[in-house]
Amino acid sequence: MASRSAATLDDLRRHNRVRLLRRLHEGGAATRSDLVAFTGLNRSTVGAVVTELADVGLVTEVAGTAGQVGRPSLQVHPVAESAVVVALELRVERSIALLVGLGGTVLARREQRHRRSDYGPAAAVRTVRSLMRHVLSQGPKDAAWVGVGISVPGTVDHGDGRVRLAPNMGWTDVPLADLVRESILEEYGWSPPVVVGNDADLGAMAEHVRGGGALDENLIYLSGEVGIGGGIIIDGRPMTGAGGYGGEVGHMVINPAGTRCRCGAVGCWETEIGRDAVVRAAGLSDDAEVADVVAAVEAGRRRARTGIDRIGSWLGLGMANLANLFNPQVIVLGGHLRLVYPLVEEVVEQRMHEALPAVREQVRVELPAFSGDSTLLGSAEAAFAALLDDPIDVLGRSGRAIA
Repeated sequence: MASRSAATLDDLRRHNRVRLLRRLHEGGAATRSDLVAFTGLNRSTVGAVVTELADVGLVTEVAGTAGQVGRPSLQVHPVAESAVVVALELRVERSIALLVGLGGTVLARREQRHRRSDYGPAAAVRTVRSLMRHVLSQGPKDAAWVGVGISVPGTVDHGDGRVRLAPNMGWTDVPLADLVRESILEEYGWSPPVVVGNDADLGAMAEHVRGGGALDENLIYLSGEVGIGGGIIIDGRPMTGAGGYGGEVGHMVINPAGTRCRCGAVGCWETEIGRDAVVRAAGLSDDAEVADVVAAVEAGRRRARTGIDRIGSWLGLGMANLANLFNPQVIVLGGHLRLVYPLVEEVVEQRMHEALPAVREQVRVELPAFSGDSTLLGSAEAAFAALLDDPIDVLGRSGRAIA
């Protein structure tokens, strides 16, 4: 009985640590009174947990804002330099890495471009290793390295980090998490946890935790690069599906008379609103960027205007379908869609009127709070998950690979 009580008490303490650290990581600095109100714990318990987290360096207490009535309250801050993760986004034509500290502070960034045809799994792992080495070298010397998060534009097995299919990269059944873990072991002699996820799912996570959808329980995040992906939050929880492959909205067949997609189907949504489709519709060369399309429209080029309106029509129709299916409070347009939307807002709104009135009245459309970095910051959140679930144990097992 005594052993069971001790175990129960340990579980309770761990639970309290997790709740407080997650609140500080996601919500930023707070007074002890704020933490008492948030957790419902008594002040002495909150004080004990804060002291425990401070003893291992994860939080610190500093004086609050001066000038208020009475003595300024101490504020508990997450210490960005105490624990870091490497967040990576592997795109079709470039890869990006961030070093992110506890609390979501970006400490370093590195980007590298590549050609589509040259970016097989082996080349991707070499790029990851190079990017990782650079951002780690820019980080705080004594930080604990607690995770690696990687986003890819494809379907991912959440159990083992295997990329089942990334058609726009030409990847099938790539054990990416294992390959990256082996590379880290070779370079550093140990490896933190490596998490691989779908780019849109991770973008949805970032926007839901810290972005424009932080107060919304039902959110759709559309990623847009060469292809289109969808991350879906329902009742505050990610909708992943039976195998973790839910949300592949880019392969929703929307135009049966359209073109063949890289997945093999005809008329997928991404063949109508993906980056290549946007460039083609504007009459620009294949190596043009969406920013070039925006410039052409703003310069008054008629073909570009006509083409971008057609893109807006397909975008709005697909969004109307998603609104009917999931009844979201907000649809966030990421990737190149965030550049396209301001040009076609009226067209999109007209097509979204094809959604059911009750659904349409509840949904709003927003651009991402983090511009083009939502997916990267979602990768960071996934990489921090192990620390946030068990901070003391993970810190004890973490290495310090920071040069």
